[in-house]
Amino acid sequence: MQGPGGPREDTGGDFTLGGWTVPYFDEFLGNVMGQQMGQPFDLLLGRKTFEIFASYWPQHPEEGPEINKATKYVASNTMTSHEWEKSAFLNGDVVEAIRNLKAEDGPDLQVHGSAELIQTLMEHDLVDEFWLKIFPVTLGKGKRLFAHGTIPAAFAVAESKTSPTGVTVLNLQRAGDVKTGSF
Repeated sequence: MQGPGGPREDTGGDFTLGGWTVPYFDEFLGNVMGQQMGQPFDLLLGRKTFEIFASYWPQHPEEGPEINKATKYVASNTMTSHEWEKSAFLNGDVVEAIRNLKAEDGPDLQVHGSAELIQTLMEHDLVDEFWLKIFPVTLGKGKRLFAHGTIPAAFAVAESKTSPTGVTVLNLQRAGDVKTGSF
């Protein structure tokens, strides 16, 4: 999940394959992204992803007006403010802060990037839904979605479709505990 949009997006850990999604991005995926970004939402971001977004989106409001309109909740113990409009910082007990946010009325909270934050969300069973785009490529290195924070959890497929370039778009909704059995 590291550096999908460009060679210099996230080079942490000597990652050199940035931009790996670009050859697969087509009109189909653009429409999927438009549908997902076209409904009201706020963003829940880790600090590193916030810094990447904040260096781009405020200067390109015509490309992603929804991102600039959304409240950006940032999990960080080092940042407490930023000039990007509608940025709010979650310091201290981030898990409790996110539980409180989820309990409030308001738009859906979307997480983009934020590899470390996602581990915390999964570890504390705070993920209600995944909107996955599975690309027909293996990288062999880089940040992983299902890493150290992954807990046993069942999901139901709410939607599945495949792009002309072979990208599987998968919407998974939380469906309780993992069920086991035998053959």
